[in-house]
Amino acid sequence: LLTASIFAVGAMLFLGFSWLEGLLLGSIVGSTDAAAVFFLLRIGGINIRDHVRSTLEVESGTNDPMAIFLTIGLVEVLASGEGFAGLDADFLMLFVKQMSLGLLFGFLGGMMIVWTLNRFTSDRSLAPIFALALALLVFSFTGAIGGSGFLAVYVAGIYAGNRRMFARESIARFHEGLTWLAQIIMFIVFGLLATPSQFPSILLPAVALALFLVFVARPLAVWLSLLPFEFTQQETGFVAWVGLRGAVSVLLAIMPLIGGLENGLLFFNTAFIIVMVSLLLQGWTIKPVAEKLGLIVPPRMGEIDKIALDLPGKSTHELVSYRVMKDSPVLRGERIPRWAMPSLVIRDGKSMRYQYAGRLQEGDQIYLFVTTPYIRLLDRLFASRIPVEADDEDFFGIFTVSPSRPATELDAAYGPGLLSAAEQAMTIAELVTQRSGGKAEYADRVRFGSVVLIVRDLDGQDAIRSVGISLEPVEPATNLP
Repeated sequence: LLTASIFAVGAMLFLGFSWLEGLLLGSIVGSTDAAAVFFLLRIGGINIRDHVRSTLEVESGTNDPMAIFLTIGLVEVLASGEGFAGLDADFLMLFVKQMSLGLLFGFLGGMMIVWTLNRFTSDRSLAPIFALALALLVFSFTGAIGGSGFLAVYVAGIYAGNRRMFARESIARFHEGLTWLAQIIMFIVFGLLATPSQFPSILLPAVALALFLVFVARPLAVWLSLLPFEFTQQETGFVAWVGLRGAVSVLLAIMPLIGGLENGLLFFNTAFIIVMVSLLLQGWTIKPVAEKLGLIVPPRMGEIDKIALDLPGKSTHELVSYRVMKDSPVLRGERIPRWAMPSLVIRDGKSMRYQYAGRLQEGDQIYLFVTTPYIRLLDRLFASRIPVEADDEDFFGIFTVSPSRPATELDAAYGPGLLSAAEQAMTIAELVTQRSGGKAEYADRVRFGSVVLIVRDLDGQDAIRSVGISLEPVEPATNLP
């Protein structure tokens, strides 16, 4: 809403739109493309703090229903000719109804999906089709009773994705391919509807609007939205930059044409140019910007090649397959723990029992049975070696402190008055965990006056094992964008 409102000012300036028309164009291009953002982060090897990554994920998923609601609502208001009179109490109540029903039935729909899939376990190949059919049911039912089907499906996916579910890996792979197919089709349709011969007449104002969106509207909106939270200026800047426009804008740009608006084609062509500029400008520069802002987190482990397979029924074990990577700890003589049960090794295309395989070799594919909570402990065993330069002192601080030490030592060294009375009774690990919202993640940063504590390492139970200290605090963005 903030992005669309600020963008409307630019649309009035560069295209001569009314404020409502500018708000409509802002709603069309205001939504970020989740798939594009995470595809670029993944292929670019950009590993950023979980705090920032989760924010980008939640934002790019939840702002789609808002953009869709605003676009369809504003198209109807402009088509009716009522102008600002159309933005009445009924419009507001429609928004409340859409979002509240979307949240409620998304949560219930997620429960239904998990319950259904965990009881129909006769055929693994049917699971992805079941999941798709149930997702469509959640979407259509919520839409039929007046809620936001898009929000409902998103919430249902978040809920189901965080629960144990039959054939989860198969479902994930199926939907990943389906997502790419849907986006390819959408961009093809977008290209077929575009008329390049009409671009020259609006090219300059459309490019100016794209730059206004990238450098003014989104940064201001992000800054205002993140003010209540503990984000540093670098993190706020990165979230503002990673606002790629894509598939949703493709869909919404067609709405003014369908609604029969006078400037329908102008909306479409302008949105087309803005999406292209966003993908070219921001898409190619995500990694350099992350490096410049110092946000790339040194990896906890090297490259890993793993496949996990759920076992039928309610088994507490999983079958995990690892490819033995170069310089991995298992190649350097580290033993496989007793609680892991290796069963098969595939070497040079031939399978053999683990007992007869001898010493593991680079490129071997090994299959092990292991209980789910311990899989992450095995990951390090089969991962390649981390380069020495990855342990970056600039990121983690110049020295470490034991997380079991009392927090009063921090107050004595860098205080006084650094900690409250309750915090002084904690250990450093408890202090960092409490300031991190109850669960600390790798590379989390917590600021105490002139000191920044950084989580360097976690153990298998996600307890803090090592904490770094930086004496150059990164101030939160509370004063300036």
